[in-house]
Amino acid sequence: MKDVGKASVEAMLKAKQLIKPGAKLLDVADAAEKFLKEKGYGIAFPINLSINEQAAHYTPTLSDEKVFGDDDVVKIDFGAERDGILGDGALTVDLSGKYQKMVDAASAALDNAISTVRHGVTVRRIGAEIASTIEKAGFKPIRNLGGHGIHSHELHAELFIPNYDNGDDTVLEEGMTVAIEPFVTDGRGMVVDSDLIEIYSFAGTAAIRSPDARALMNEIAAKYPTEPFAARWLSNVIDSKFRLYAAVRELLRSGCLSPHPTLIEAGNGMVTQAEAELVVGKGGCEIVTKV
Repeated sequence: MKDVGKASVEAMLKAKQLIKPGAKLLDVADAAEKFLKEKGYGIAFPINLSINEQAAHYTPTLSDEKVFGDDDVVKIDFGAERDGILGDGALTVDLSGKYQKMVDAASAALDNAISTVRHGVTVRRIGAEIASTIEKAGFKPIRNLGGHGIHSHELHAELFIPNYDNGDDTVLEEGMTVAIEPFVTDGRGMVVDSDLIEIYSFAGTAAIRSPDARALMNEIAAKYPTEPFAARWLSNVIDSKFRLYAAVRELLRSGCLSPHPTLIEAGNGMVTQAEAELVVGKGGCEIVTKV
């Protein structure tokens, strides 16, 4: 787990180095994902490069021409994988220089939340610490996003760790692996699904009519049976962007795929994020991925 965490942090920092105005999102994504593969790791989930009001789940499309702008606030969310052990962490890059207070609020909320993590603490106590830190800085926590448990081959396990006091008295137990994930906004404090979907998970096989979709289903079942994947990763099966996305849509309609839409702040507010993976101990926790 320590090795996976170290590789996850290194990959995030690799992406951070490359994020500059005019750089292509696809180039950054390819470089960060290639970095992990060359070190002998799998990828826990496609790198998220969510910009401004996008809170999470944006990853570049196949042949994406999008570039970073001078005023962009970029959330990097990424992790390595090995033998089912998953890394998960996030940081924010403010290219604008205008939102450092929001970046700092996310980092402070994460630090203060980590200080509360130990065997027996309730998830509402962690959420209350996150919200208090963010609100004291003059911003809002995003209430319908939060941290989560992490199991082998399961990035978002059943445990939910809120970014506010939601009244949940579920307690953390020694040995649990969890991610703490504050999201900060100057908007409404909620996210909604957008129409942008580039990340999917395999949900099972079905009777598929078209040869393209059948080939894609077989590739996904073989290579990505548990971890989320990006549509662009399937270009080795279908190199035509039109045919690839048509096949993905067919699999989605057939129930073979679960979509992970890009999440947008409900009031189009700016969003910053920080995240760390932790192992819960009796009197504290061990940090796995904090940048």
